[in-house]
Amino acid sequence: MWGVALSVVIALVVVKISLWLYRWANPNCSGKLPPGSMGFPVIGETIEFFKPYSFDEIHPFVKKRMFKHGGSLFRTSILGSKTIVSTDPEVNFEILKQDNRGFIMSYPEALVRIFGKDNLFFKQGKDFHRYMRQIALQLLGPERLKQRFIQQIDIATREHLKSVSFQGVLDVKDTSGRLILEQMIQMIISNIKPETKIKLIESFRDFSFDLVMSPFDPSFWNALYNGLKARRNVMKMIKRMFKERREEGTWDELKYGDFMETMIYEVEKEGDTVNEERSVELILSLLIASYETTSTMTALTVKFIAENPKVLMELKREHETILQNRGDKESGVTWKEYRSMMTFTHMVINESLRLGSLSPAMFRKVVSDVEIKGYTIPAGWIVLVVPSLLHYDPQIYEQPCEFNPWRWEGKELLCGSKTFMAFGGGARLCAGAEFARLGMAIFLHHLVTTYDLSLIDKSYIIRAPLLRFSKPIRITISENPLSSSHQYANLL
Repeated sequence: MWGVALSVVIALVVVKISLWLYRWANPNCSGKLPPGSMGFPVIGETIEFFKPYSFDEIHPFVKKRMFKHGGSLFRTSILGSKTIVSTDPEVNFEILKQDNRGFIMSYPEALVRIFGKDNLFFKQGKDFHRYMRQIALQLLGPERLKQRFIQQIDIATREHLKSVSFQGVLDVKDTSGRLILEQMIQMIISNIKPETKIKLIESFRDFSFDLVMSPFDPSFWNALYNGLKARRNVMKMIKRMFKERREEGTWDELKYGDFMETMIYEVEKEGDTVNEERSVELILSLLIASYETTSTMTALTVKFIAENPKVLMELKREHETILQNRGDKESGVTWKEYRSMMTFTHMVINESLRLGSLSPAMFRKVVSDVEIKGYTIPAGWIVLVVPSLLHYDPQIYEQPCEFNPWRWEGKELLCGSKTFMAFGGGARLCAGAEFARLGMAIFLHHLVTTYDLSLIDKSYIIRAPLLRFSKPIRITISENPLSSSHQYANLL
């Protein structure tokens, strides 16, 4: 009798497990789901998604499934979330255009658990994100940069390069990263004490941005622990300075005119959209984003131009022309020069952004069941928009793996499009896009007009899924005796 009972229990368990596996592989849907596979239970196809791959190839995970399923939409499971992957430019554009309506900003549940549901990146709501973006643009928007910060950025870049050039060797990512942090911290907290600023910068540099590696890499979890610990330390420092500034009670007098004062003003206003915690989170997020992405793209751009003498020669020609046309030879880069006289520079930056594709994918969540190209995407599913695939499409970009700035000749250089989404798209278009472009342009201006440079090491680039360099991008650097700054110094 006990044997029969045990057999019944085992049979029921087997049926239960089989039913669970079936439901995992065949999710409920009111219509027809896109083709695909949900992978293993719970982990889905996460392991394969995070496998590193070469810089100049399409993500093998995406390419393999597009070929297998014969289309630009397929279903999968990543980080425990039911996911639809879209590589279709029209579909991607429509999804991003509907941001905060049919689709909302969201991330897989596993990421939310790691970083906390109260993290600024995971907040939802149409009004909230529009409001926070408007605040961020008060710091990084074109008008603010033009009226207030371009001169500061120019002077800081020139002096910073001068201070490190005597070493003869330049780690581009490290140098540009420190420069960006110094600029951003000064723009946000103008009255910061020098010793506090140094401590904040060093704490930031303890961040491990190797968190872009696969979570199945043995060193991932150690990097995650160290990164979160460093993040907490930086948060404490910013929070302390925020509290001290609030206690001064001068926020309504515009005593400092910096971004922290703007945030305190927003906190003191009636309403609960912004509080102290969210303000500190926004400041930290802006520092992280500007530090990591812009320094990585600057390093990648310098690598490309150092490997392409023809590009470097044309850059030098353009920027020497800018110097020659200045009335005051010692004045810095102006907004007119940046916008109207750096055409080839913007072509170089766009080509680097296209190849770098620092935003290889964007997550959205479906608000209610939606029909796309004959398929139904159920409410609650994650949609992974993959615009970076377009950047390597040979039908859009001839010989897409080749660094060729001239492909941008005659095209719009300062805006994105359906086929060029380096800074994202829709309501979530990167608020710091102009700051990144301006910083890179000014860095290149002073680098090519003042110094001779050459690449030291061959550094290979992989994606995991974001960019990682096998070696630091280092260049030899020496002041060009024909540069205007060198000639001016000799006259003194």
